[in-house]
Amino acid sequence: METKDMMMTSMLTMDKERGPKNLTSGSGQQVSNGLTTSTPQSPREGPASASSSGGTASVPVGGTRSSVPLGGLRTLVVQQTSLERPRETWSKKMDFLLSVIGYAVDLGNVWRFPYICYQNGGGAFLLPYLLMAVFGGVPLFYMELALGQFHRSGCISIWKYICPIFKGIGFAICIIALYIAFYYNTIMAWALYYLLSSFRSTLPWTTCTNSWNTPNCNRYMSSDSNVSWSNSSTSPAEEFYTRQVLQVHLSPGLHQLGSVSWQLALCLLFIFTIVYFSIWKGVKTSGKVVWVTATFPYLVLLVLLIRGATLPGAWRGVVFYLKPDWEKLLSTTVWIDAAAQIFFSLGPGFGVLLAFASYNPFHNNCYKDALVTSSVNCLTSFLSGFVIFTVLGYMAEMRNQDVDAVARDAGPSLLFIIYAEAIANMPAATFFAIIFFLMIIMLGLDSTFAGLEGVITAMLDEFPHILVKRREWFVFGLVCVCYLGALSTLTYGGAFVVKLFEEYATGPAVITVVLLEVIAVSWFYGTNRFCNDVQVMLGFYPGCFWRICWVAICPCFLLFIIISFLAFTPEVRLFDYHYPPWTTVLGYCIGVSSFICVPAYMVYHLLNAKGTFKQRLLKSITPEPSSDSHRDFIVTNAV
Repeated sequence: METKDMMMTSMLTMDKERGPKNLTSGSGQQVSNGLTTSTPQSPREGPASASSSGGTASVPVGGTRSSVPLGGLRTLVVQQTSLERPRETWSKKMDFLLSVIGYAVDLGNVWRFPYICYQNGGGAFLLPYLLMAVFGGVPLFYMELALGQFHRSGCISIWKYICPIFKGIGFAICIIALYIAFYYNTIMAWALYYLLSSFRSTLPWTTCTNSWNTPNCNRYMSSDSNVSWSNSSTSPAEEFYTRQVLQVHLSPGLHQLGSVSWQLALCLLFIFTIVYFSIWKGVKTSGKVVWVTATFPYLVLLVLLIRGATLPGAWRGVVFYLKPDWEKLLSTTVWIDAAAQIFFSLGPGFGVLLAFASYNPFHNNCYKDALVTSSVNCLTSFLSGFVIFTVLGYMAEMRNQDVDAVARDAGPSLLFIIYAEAIANMPAATFFAIIFFLMIIMLGLDSTFAGLEGVITAMLDEFPHILVKRREWFVFGLVCVCYLGALSTLTYGGAFVVKLFEEYATGPAVITVVLLEVIAVSWFYGTNRFCNDVQVMLGFYPGCFWRICWVAICPCFLLFIIISFLAFTPEVRLFDYHYPPWTTVLGYCIGVSSFICVPAYMVYHLLNAKGTFKQRLLKSITPEPSSDSHRDFIVTNAV
């Protein structure tokens, strides 16, 4: 944020006969006029107290506070008065920690990690996962928290303090966040539909006698001796999800999406209403909401884990989840999946960590915060695996099938079909269904709070004079844009749109953006300069491990994911629909539409700079000084 400070200064003089010409102080610094000045210990914090050996009495002088010495020496405290509003801060440290944990722990921790873990060698997968976390994910997480806290800016305006020519990264991040908001909240709308359908004694996805069911519907359990299961059979849970909630049978594919489902439109409207009233006032309100949305899922996971562990056949699921297959470590796919999972789980590069950390006190220990929150995130993923696979083992036991046959579905289908069906066959099914889908909604809500707060902070910091006093209206407009952008995901073919956005619109673009971010900070801004900033904040210099990770390992880690994605383009399919080749082109176009901001802004910046091309280029990679904005008070001993 561009700061324009008005210094209100005054000079208090004494008669030459009553005071010495020069005074020095052990804690002060010699200045050019022969006087001494001392600065407060904590930049950006409250006024430092100044005293002299002779005792003082405080006398307010206009915009200053002067301490008038009883023995003759007068100490003047000059307050640096900013023309801008003071930056908002978290009410409590726990508000920040819960917000970061709530952002990092999302739906992917519940369904994606367990599925990828068993698919890639079970317990053996934990080795590449932990290695990728230690050398890639956590250093990136730490870097973003430190950058945001030191420069106290969002993902757009922060770049003038780091490397101005890379400012397009901030705009790209904001567009990616909008794309995520377009589809991510629709999954919560599905969960809300399930939640509302759960308030009945018999859950609607347990029977085959509903209006949406087909002749192929079979409620098959090992106890049902009169029911036979064939390849064409479908479960009532699958038909409820595909034919009643999504209604994908009414859409042939992406080329003909069909009309909007009014039930899902109302569910999504309710979700966005909650989002708006949670973030409209800033981190003061969202910091309170996350006390519920970030902690309730852990309570539900604990209840579901205890319930799952007592089910018959639970051990089969746990063995299947953790049984190591060491040969799979020789496959490149396992390492690609481990790198991608830890990256998208911790979530650097989405502008959220920069925004949240920018509201911290300047000397907050973000190093400890990074280690604590990233550890909680990884442990939650591991715990979720037990919650999911104890239930899958139960389903395999009840169907007399292998766990592999039951756990064939990945993604949201694992939650909305397999897990929903398992809950429906438990005692007290209604209770467990209600708390489970409440958990899904809350896991998604705090991630949405975070994603939109990253955009809001970026725009408010970039255009403070226009937006700061109109925050509520800006947030309202942003939420309306997200709702309108999500309408395509509410159609009969909306699930196909969600899958397209998930595969192409965000993944490759955000990884490329983070790669450029690491290069800009480590190579252009300089690791030494960045480490000096950390030392000013935290009082210690980052160790050799962190410096090596930032300079070399993290860029290689990200480049490895990008090359792997381009080399092994995933075959995208959903249910029985195989995405045609033109959808791949469409997906890449959506992804490039956000990343194009980076080179476009570089060209714009160079064209608008003055001087020769060399002078323009040099100015474009030279950060603006931001240290002056750290000082709020200067204590001057004046003669």
